[in-house]
Amino acid sequence: MLGPLLRYVGETAATIWVETDRACQVGILGHQVRTFGVAGHHYGLVVVGGLRPGTEYEYQVALDGTVRWPEPASPFPLSVLRTLDPERPLRLVFGSCRIAELPALKRRRGRARHEQEPEPEHGTEHGTDALAACALGLRETPPERWPDIMLLIGDQVYADEVGPATREFISQRRDPSRPPGYQVADFTEYCFLYREAWSEPSVRWLLSVIPTAMIFDDHDVHDDWNISAAWRREYQAKPWWRPRITGAFMSYWLYQHLGNLSPEDLGKDELWRQVQETDDAAALLSDFGVRADQDTEGIQWSFGRSFGKVRVVVIDSRAGRVLEDGKRLMVNEAEWQWVTESVSGDWDHVVLATSLPLLLPAGIHGLEAWNEAVCGGVWGKNFARAGERVRRAADLEHWAAFGKSFAEFGRLLTGLATGAQGQPPASITVISGDVHHSYLAAVDFPAGTHPRSAVYQAVCSPIHNLLPDSFRRGQRLATSRAGELIGTTLARLARVSKPGIRWRITRGPWFQNMLSVLEFDGRKARIRFERTTADADGSPRLQSVCETELS
Repeated sequence: MLGPLLRYVGETAATIWVETDRACQVGILGHQVRTFGVAGHHYGLVVVGGLRPGTEYEYQVALDGTVRWPEPASPFPLSVLRTLDPERPLRLVFGSCRIAELPALKRRRGRARHEQEPEPEHGTEHGTDALAACALGLRETPPERWPDIMLLIGDQVYADEVGPATREFISQRRDPSRPPGYQVADFTEYCFLYREAWSEPSVRWLLSVIPTAMIFDDHDVHDDWNISAAWRREYQAKPWWRPRITGAFMSYWLYQHLGNLSPEDLGKDELWRQVQETDDAAALLSDFGVRADQDTEGIQWSFGRSFGKVRVVVIDSRAGRVLEDGKRLMVNEAEWQWVTESVSGDWDHVVLATSLPLLLPAGIHGLEAWNEAVCGGVWGKNFARAGERVRRAADLEHWAAFGKSFAEFGRLLTGLATGAQGQPPASITVISGDVHHSYLAAVDFPAGTHPRSAVYQAVCSPIHNLLPDSFRRGQRLATSRAGELIGTTLARLARVSKPGIRWRITRGPWFQNMLSVLEFDGRKARIRFERTTADADGSPRLQSVCETELS
């Protein structure tokens, strides 16, 4: 029904995920597993071992001995699994924010489009899907030039803004005039939402050949998810919220998190062992979903990957928040300690991925820091209540709005760059999404600091969800000199300390659907931003808008 998704790929082992319509035996490259069941849905995660480093393997998927992938008459090449070779350059592609719309159920174009965004024949109101454009480009590219890993850093699905196929599915099973309306209500609807997101043929093939790692953001669950303690109290009181959040964690664990784990990590995961040993893991995963929502200390979604001398750590900046009154942390203390330890050591390059940007334009950073202080009561209770309304309306929830965590992140970057965390890498890159525009920012350390690493933040968003023109105009105003003056002045008036690090936006912003590529070769690092465009016949493709050194 869905997949195969090529997930973890190392030098000698890989994992491949599938969803099937019934219980069966899944066979890939001589390895067989039995599917496991969750509330009538069936999944297989095949661990393929005994592979050789730096080798290509064409693969098929057989269910109960019958080949079901590739599909007949597919216009795409056979799926290929490429194991890592620590001696070859590493290509890492990333992006965030993708609304899916199945071709047979395209929505009417309604939103204004940016004057420089082309109008391909297959386009929707959200523009051209960068994943589809990437797939069509790779079809003509030798596998040795394909990306080694794709990081999808937030909003793989929009549970609060579903596509047309999911809307139709919802209307067939319940009354959408009652809350939560045309939003996902439970685990069953989440499963359909993922199917809509990953079923388009070019995207389905892409996910079968490029290893992916994923982390969620707010729209995977609900806009403003975990923005504040007040928000949590309000939404936990809604009668439809419990099945929504439980279904969100159940489906995230199945569709996204399992594939983030290496075979070694899977072998240590007690929940994974229990799921495989039960006939129907619905109750088991439902209990887990409730616990995941209530216990930020007990469950970790952040994870790390090593690619030779390149260290990649993906940080959960959404589910693991601490939102107690008087204490706000983007990442709980135990998990932040894990992040710090995970990037210590002798690395040529360190990549820290977080769905939410660390470094915003100065005016927006000041506004978010001001809002946190006001909501915390620095100007009194009346301003605190007004500040909470502004916080939600303007999505003031990035690292700048979690001042203690922002300072900790700054200290981590300083320690890495100066050698306090170990041998300084040639480059340190924070990669993010969420904000529906892309840019590159360079970090400048205060006088007296002696960094030995180049430090940047690269933001790439959206993959497929263009901002309306009105939002773009507001963004340009907020990033202007006037916006900077207003934001920083408000922060000072609220007695917010100046940030411990400085930064400046060096490239961008771009407002098109995009993907970005990081390339590492020895001690060298480069980044390329690629936007969607179309050939003369309307076929989507990616076009470079910026390429620059990072080391």
